[in-house]
Amino acid sequence: MKVLAIDCAANLCAACVYDAGAGKELGREVRDLGKGHAEHLMAVIEAALKAGGIGYPDLNAVAVSIGPGSFTGLRVGVSTARGLALALKIPAIGVTTLEALAAEGAKIFPGLSVLAAFDAGREEIHAALYDKALVETYGPSVVTLADAVSVATGADAVLVGTAAPQIANAAGRAFDTGPVAATADIATYARLGSAREPGEKPKPLYLRGADAKPQAGFILPRQDKGNEP
Repeated sequence: MKVLAIDCAANLCAACVYDAGAGKELGREVRDLGKGHAEHLMAVIEAALKAGGIGYPDLNAVAVSIGPGSFTGLRVGVSTARGLALALKIPAIGVTTLEALAAEGAKIFPGLSVLAAFDAGREEIHAALYDKALVETYGPSVVTLADAVSVATGADAVLVGTAAPQIANAAGRAFDTGPVAATADIATYARLGSAREPGEKPKPLYLRGADAKPQAGFILPRQDKGNEP
């Protein structure tokens, strides 16, 4: 089975082609953009396909990172994955950024629980806890730093994600620590997606609403049609 994986959850715009039967990556393209995923994603996908020596008709599934992450980036990645799946008549499979990073932490420290945690701003953290079999046992949730420390300490968990140093510092103790990043390697999404049975269509995992809101001064007052001339 050939799987195309897409990740626009953070600063990277990434795609890779993965051969699930052989258990190996065939080709990838990764660009550190920060912004502008919508303008680059199709070119990134086509570069990954070219590197893998295959075309769109050779694909059997599309895996995509569904967050939490960049509000706009997630929409771009998920809508593209769903559009390709519809056009090619293949399944689209969502993989959260939390579980992907947890899988990488578990690979480095096998047999231990893993807490994946991202700094969400506003003194909040996006977090999820996984047991040694990578089964989700807590979250994904928006929590306080104190809550994250309590979960990490109680499970004696491996820490991964951008909030890992913050949690360890607040706990006042050392933890085994995996990748301290906002997203996982693109091949991790491909591998996890290829091992999952297709289910509901993927949709972005927003643990809270978008930060951007209309400014009150720019909201137009409603016109009362009864007073119109």
